[in-house]
Amino acid sequence: MAELTGSEARRLNRVLRAEVGQRYEISDSRSTWLAEIAEARGDRVLFRVLEPVATPDPPLRITLCAALIKFDRFEWAIEKATELGVDRILPVETARSEKGLLEASRKRAERWARIARESSQQARRARAPEILPAARFANCLGEPADWRYFLEETTAPPMLQVLPAERLASARAGLLAGPEGGWTDQERQAAAAAGWLPVSLGPHVLRAETAAAAAVAILMNAWMR
Repeated sequence: MAELTGSEARRLNRVLRAEVGQRYEISDSRSTWLAEIAEARGDRVLFRVLEPVATPDPPLRITLCAALIKFDRFEWAIEKATELGVDRILPVETARSEKGLLEASRKRAERWARIARESSQQARRARAPEILPAARFANCLGEPADWRYFLEETTAPPMLQVLPAERLASARAGLLAGPEGGWTDQERQAAAAAGWLPVSLGPHVLRAETAAAAAVAILMNAWMR
């Protein structure tokens, strides 16, 4: 048996009108099972576990280092990156990030974790990505990864042209997505010195959140077999 309590159980009972016998997929953030409601009342739902559900791991473990932008758009990026399968999301303060976003982001941690959790449920992921505390640009450059990609504009080679020929399923990739207004020359130089490879997503100028989602999708598909 498995039990759901609190606000999520109340939502299931009051909004979704849960009834005994209905079936849902449930997860403990490690594995997923098909389960049937055995009891639904108030802020408690009791499930009878029926069988495990296969939830394949993403082909690549991606840490998205995303520049802090206006929070409504940053939250869109969290939602889409989660659906696409990122492993971790690191908010980054860059030279052209709006002032105050780094400090304000600390008050958003719980909200962002909830967005990631709900998006992972929608995408049928067993585990939501980890939302890391926001960091300054210089501090994110040492993020451990087998491959590090730095999103640039048209001056960089297309991403698909620089991906490794051998793409192991256990690989980790870092993806650094910039802010509105782009990178400064100092940031470009620091990223290059730290081993981040500049890559382009095409001839058009994309919004920061669009570029992040597009790059994640390209990497995930490139590693699929």
